[in-house]
Amino acid sequence: MTTKTQQPIPWKTTIIASSSLQNHGVIATLKGQQHLIRFSDSVECGAFIFPLSGIAFLLVCLDELPENVNETGLFEKITNFIKVHRNSFLLLYAPFNGKRELEILSDIQQRFFGTNLKILPVRNNRDIIKGMLTISKATSKPNVDTIRDRLSLARAHIIERSPVWKMLKDAKLG
Repeated sequence: MTTKTQQPIPWKTTIIASSSLQNHGVIATLKGQQHLIRFSDSVECGAFIFPLSGIAFLLVCLDELPENVNETGLFEKITNFIKVHRNSFLLLYAPFNGKRELEILSDIQQRFFGTNLKILPVRNNRDIIKGMLTISKATSKPNVDTIRDRLSLARAHIIERSPVWKMLKDAKLG
């Protein structure tokens, strides 16, 4: 916990990004937050990988897709992405949610239902960054242990104070 005079320590991590994203606004913002960005040509086009968290994000801009999504190879690209990355997220970038965008989202959800792909619709660069950093921070090694400990304490506290648990204890003893 921090007091009013203490500022929380900013979280910084290493991110491997597709070389195709070098001039993207998200990269500039991440660099401004002092995250270490490494670019790679061997990473899927539009991908962000957080090696310390073991999570990968694939950015797909719906505005850049033609009318017939099946002809773009998008589904094959997503399929290859989830084969390579166990913990995978699809950042579905659509500034406006019109009928077309919702149809594409529905098609992707139906096509990849039951896989390890999680879909995160985002509207702007701020949403992209916030989503990626929140998920990767919560799953990075030091933070996941802290979260697990807090959940364990909360569970113990709830059980300890639960009137139902007390009633069950009394019924066993009585």
